[in-house]
Amino acid sequence: MTINYGICPLSVVSVRSTPALKAEMLTQLLFGEAFEVLERKGRQWYQVQCPWDKTIGWVQANQVKAITPSEFRDYRTDQAYSLELFQAIMGDTEFLAIPLGSRLPNFDGLRLQLGDLSFTFSGQAAFSNEIKKPVEFVLKVARRYLNAPYQWGGRSPFGIDSAGLTQMIYKMAGINLPRVADQQVYCGDGVDFIEQALPGDLAFFQNRNGRITHTGLILPDGLILHAFGKVRIDKIDHFGIFDESQGKYTHQLRLVKRMFDQDGEKTAIFWDGQEQEPLPKTVSVENV
Repeated sequence: MTINYGICPLSVVSVRSTPALKAEMLTQLLFGEAFEVLERKGRQWYQVQCPWDKTIGWVQANQVKAITPSEFRDYRTDQAYSLELFQAIMGDTEFLAIPLGSRLPNFDGLRLQLGDLSFTFSGQAAFSNEIKKPVEFVLKVARRYLNAPYQWGGRSPFGIDSAGLTQMIYKMAGINLPRVADQQVYCGDGVDFIEQALPGDLAFFQNRNGRITHTGLILPDGLILHAFGKVRIDKIDHFGIFDESQGKYTHQLRLVKRMFDQDGEKTAIFWDGQEQEPLPKTVSVENV
């Protein structure tokens, strides 16, 4: 059977770099996330594109569910998300635990519809287009990921990487960010001085070669939430992230970007992959 669109009907599905179980996991689909099918390899694999960040990779055909073009359009504009760390949903013959950030298609406050399957959801949910104070929402949701283990390509509380963490936090607030840190850095407005950073800003960090490899969410009181070993909170200053338990800096700060203006309105601009102006070499520091 040829399908053009599909949806994730499981808690989490891996999206891999090639059609092989041993291939690198590029990212994950969470329950309720719809995608476009680009290619089929045999009966076991689909090459798919995630519409929210343009990531292309391979999923196992028996882990996803076909949907119609009209359902795909509806699911893309349906912005309800689960805010529970894990929540059981009940169907007539189905029982499934879904993670934080899962989409709730056609959610009416009690029930959701996934193609021909209907489920009852009794947990806390949010509609991103109805969030009144997005900065406060982002800061509150972010802490729910605390202690989630680090996993390359992960996007769930079972395992998540630094860019997956910031992407999920902002996605629930209605802002689509690219999948990796060196693309996320082209979103939002630059912050000139680290002292001017506000809670809700994103900080980006470079490796020894000057490449952006890490990101995190600025919190109040000079703190940052990021995924490093696990989702954790550390101190941040103009040098970078300081791990008090090790007594040393673990990440070198490159720059800070703002996704919301002073009134809490969205300012983030999704990077389309086109050539951009070179990034500043480092964030500026006042009085130094």
